[in-house]
Amino acid sequence: MNATAKTKTPATTTKRTETDESGKFTAEEKAAMRERAKELKAETRRGAERADGERDLLAKIADMPESDRVMAERIHEIVTATAPELDPKTWYGMPAYARDGKLICFFKAADKFKSRYATFGFEEDARLDDGTMWATSWALTRLTKADEERIAALVKKAVGKS
Repeated sequence: MNATAKTKTPATTTKRTETDESGKFTAEEKAAMRERAKELKAETRRGAERADGERDLLAKIADMPESDRVMAERIHEIVTATAPELDPKTWYGMPAYARDGKLICFFKAADKFKSRYATFGFEEDARLDDGTMWATSWALTRLTKADEERIAALVKKAVGKS
């Protein structure tokens, strides 16, 4: 084959979690954006009632595959016990926790974007600053007792309790 010959690349059926080469959003990203639009409309209609937010969060957790659901349920228990002042809600269809309307932390199920691991992360209003660089999310494949303790400590720090 000479250098000017064109080669065909096989089509892939793997779903990506990023925009594709053409700059278009994946089906999972579009679904998350639609969920966020619904969440914002619902919050506007009803206000940011804690009970409504928790109901929506628990419904999302209940819909998760078992491996994600077990972690999400445990994280919900940890976050609500560690920082009861945070308001449970959904954010792009993911369980999340906010203070004064500002997102502090969230759980992204592995199944959400067909990832190999779930993610527990923090947004910029979390008080995790440590010098000029710090982690804002952690990959999770399962939760150990040590992981649970670390999550509790991170949430505590994020809300300014440490």
